[in-house]
Amino acid sequence: MPTLKHPPTVWTDGTLSLLTHGYAWLPDHMRASPDGMVRTRLLGRRTVALRGPEAVDFFYDEQHVQRRAALPDPVLDTLFGQGAVHTLDGRAHRVRKAMFLGLLQDEKGIEALRDHVLLRWREAVGRWGDAPEETVVLFDETARILALAVCDWTGVALTAEDGEQLARDCVAMVDGFATAGPRHLRARHARKRQEQALAQLVVRVRELQETAPDGCALEVVARHRDADGTLLDPRLAAVELLNIIRPTVAIAWFATFAAHALHRWPQHRGPVRGDVSGHLATGFAHEVRRFYPFAPFVGGIAVRDLEWHGESVPEGTLLLLDLYGQHHDAQWWDHPYRFDPHRFGTGESLRHLVPQGGGDPAEGHRCPGEDITVTLLAALVTELAGLDIGVPDQDLTIPLSRIPTLPRSGFRFHLS
Repeated sequence: MPTLKHPPTVWTDGTLSLLTHGYAWLPDHMRASPDGMVRTRLLGRRTVALRGPEAVDFFYDEQHVQRRAALPDPVLDTLFGQGAVHTLDGRAHRVRKAMFLGLLQDEKGIEALRDHVLLRWREAVGRWGDAPEETVVLFDETARILALAVCDWTGVALTAEDGEQLARDCVAMVDGFATAGPRHLRARHARKRQEQALAQLVVRVRELQETAPDGCALEVVARHRDADGTLLDPRLAAVELLNIIRPTVAIAWFATFAAHALHRWPQHRGPVRGDVSGHLATGFAHEVRRFYPFAPFVGGIAVRDLEWHGESVPEGTLLLLDLYGQHHDAQWWDHPYRFDPHRFGTGESLRHLVPQGGGDPAEGHRCPGEDITVTLLAALVTELAGLDIGVPDQDLTIPLSRIPTLPRSGFRFHLS
């Protein structure tokens, strides 16, 4: 088996350090590496981490890296679900992914989802206006709004109470995937509860006991046939429905960061509020996704013996692509620690932006819902900029040791 030209004497396991240092763990190691390549172990597995546009192309080439077996069970049992599209490769992945692409990259569908979100948002603003002195926790409210809106769009009918539970469960799934202890247990219980409920719904749709509008996500997933020509198992159909619903609810993290940015740099509020074209709101959404921490990295497995810049990477090595570090590297960003929504005027800057992965979403593992994320976040940025709010004293620090992170207070405000 090939060995690295300059291996460390011992491949030290970095799992505990990752859990302790969070988002800073990999960028710190990258800065200390003379060749921009980190060698470590995670959960005992030999691991190599890379960064940069060239590394993105390398990582998302299926001749180099596969996702099957790259995601540990604790992540599948909380965030993605066992058997999810994220765990597939080759034709099986492309056939399953085509279902998501048809749902999540249709322009009219995206506009319809945005309209559902704006309707739910404005209903909530009206409710807040009825009690202007009452403090609103933006993160909690936005998660609920997004849960109700995406279920309106997918065809999953919910009561207000069910929508509250779904929002809490989706937040728990995201919040508990990268940790141990109570957060992780909550995430497991949340996933089990929602998978069971949605699996039962899929069965009812298939048996014509419940109707789903033609072309909605519920109907498409319930009728989808995989590469082998068979319908998805009801539990697996529920997993993939959640892989539409949960990431949409997760936009609450970005929306809360956007409010944080508007509060910290209020000079952007007026221009965004008056931006008729929506270009500045879209640039603001991109900059929120670059500047603030969400996914620290993505991982895959080397499918064969590889070489990266003259260094050997043995088959079976866990490969990490450093997302957070890439978004704050001066090699690709001018003043990377400056929040600047105007930086996204060129295709080159967008090529370096990979908060939801890189490569071609049709062929690789880049998130097919990225257009939805940008569209919904831009709409929410515009709505936030248009609110006259008071922001009381609170803890708005964002701990980088916690994955995923958020302003500690969830961003509390009241309408002025």
